[in-house]
Amino acid sequence: MVEVLSGFTVIWVIILVGYLTGRSGVLGPHGQHVLSRTAFFVASPALLFETLSAADVEAVLGPQLLVATVSALAAAALYLLVARLLLPRRSASETIMGALSASLVNSANLGIPIAAYVLGDAALAAPVLIFQLAIYTPLYVAALDTATAAEARARREGSAGGRGPGRGHDAGRPPGPVRPLGRWARAWRQAGHIAMNPMIIGSVLGLVFSATGWRLPGPVAESVSLIAGASIPAMLLAFGMSLVGSRPLERAAGRRADVAVASAVKLVVHPALAWLVAGPVLGLEGRDLLTAVVLGSLPTAQNVFVSASRYETGVVTAKDTVLVTTVVAIPAMIAVALLMT
Repeated sequence: MVEVLSGFTVIWVIILVGYLTGRSGVLGPHGQHVLSRTAFFVASPALLFETLSAADVEAVLGPQLLVATVSALAAAALYLLVARLLLPRRSASETIMGALSASLVNSANLGIPIAAYVLGDAALAAPVLIFQLAIYTPLYVAALDTATAAEARARREGSAGGRGPGRGHDAGRPPGPVRPLGRWARAWRQAGHIAMNPMIIGSVLGLVFSATGWRLPGPVAESVSLIAGASIPAMLLAFGMSLVGSRPLERAAGRRADVAVASAVKLVVHPALAWLVAGPVLGLEGRDLLTAVVLGSLPTAQNVFVSASRYETGVVTAKDTVLVTTVVAIPAMIAVALLMT
């Protein structure tokens, strides 16, 4: 219990320093962005490589990967069901974004530090990272592409219909199906983006080195280790800076119900599903069970807001759910850890 509280204290102190740094403006208006990108593109891949190269491949690709997959997809499905009943006036793309807000966890900026300082091994975050980057991302990108394309066609049809027959090049003509070539091109492009993701590269290389027993030359390994050491402080400082000036749940936005449902699923249902899959179903116990539940308790990933901005749908729900779950998740994880230790 003391170790758990100590680990969370370390994290909170660095987040607080990041928040104060952001408030002071000492790093300028782009400091948080630069820190985040440095951590994502440089330091975190090095950390994942370093930890996974010394990890057990079967453990990384074993039950925890299954727990992450099943619990996240089940949480998303539950949100979709609840939204259908309680939020019927939302578009398909906005509903998908809400489901992502309820199920996509912050596996990098908070997952890696919590795995390192609370669970004792940064490699424990790897199964969640691998699931989200290699499995979940292609699924939700395909779903959002399909939904937003259909909504755009519907808007064009409505606009053409409003002008009367014979006006506009799409008037009176149903939209044709998306050409297979276009779908395949998008699929290959998305696969390329995933393959070039630095987190995936670092993880895959680490697993390859672990499976083969390869080792980097001494000076190179030391350089990688030094770069990896910058990952967790940079992520937590950037995370603290991102909290400056946030004002969630504004009444005028009209999405409080969406945020409430997404936050409840993320903070309560997702960890419960992780416990259900890991414990009663897979029979995990002790540290393995704690790992599954704590990682399932992580807050919504900032990537959800990035995707919402990219697709121009569900932006308010994504932004507010990220902030609400971020503020509440760490106290919730402390409670979970204390109850299970």
